[in-house]
Amino acid sequence: MSRVGQKIISLPDKVSVNIGADGELTVEGPKGKLEWQVPAGISVEQEESEMTVKRENDQRKLRALHGTVRSLISNMVEGVSNGFAKELEIQGVGFRAAVKGNKLDLSLGKSHPILHPIPDGVTVTVTDNTKIKVEGINKQVVGQFAAEVRNYYPPEPYKGKGVRYVGEYVRRKAGKSVQA
Repeated sequence: MSRVGQKIISLPDKVSVNIGADGELTVEGPKGKLEWQVPAGISVEQEESEMTVKRENDQRKLRALHGTVRSLISNMVEGVSNGFAKELEIQGVGFRAAVKGNKLDLSLGKSHPILHPIPDGVTVTVTDNTKIKVEGINKQVVGQFAAEVRNYYPPEPYKGKGVRYVGEYVRRKAGKSVQA
């Protein structure tokens, strides 16, 4: 049995969940509303302020989906009640970021500025031109946006410049040494 799939999802007071007959799941809370289609073979049951995820049988595919579905629903509940945030920092001389309308403008030492579109449901704030905070209710969208921004210039090991998550450790390498 899936250890994660067996865990009970507890619902906060301000969160309401609607489970449709066709597997349509809607989670509403103070931060917003999320919808998702539960895969066939997986059922979600709600009793007062607790939810459980069950599977029809022990087929390999359903066993694999059991814990995943439970985690996704748990993340939906967490997102509509508290939200998710990722923080990035830019290191490097002349590297900066700014929000222009619905695009993130990045200057990362290339010959052109990088304009990355900000998806719906995500808010991006830039402080000090080098600190980027990505916030939203959908964990997957927030994480994907932060990963795409980081991927434009991942931190390099020699000088340490690039875009990194706050608190991320970048192992430094020694440069070339002069032999006499």
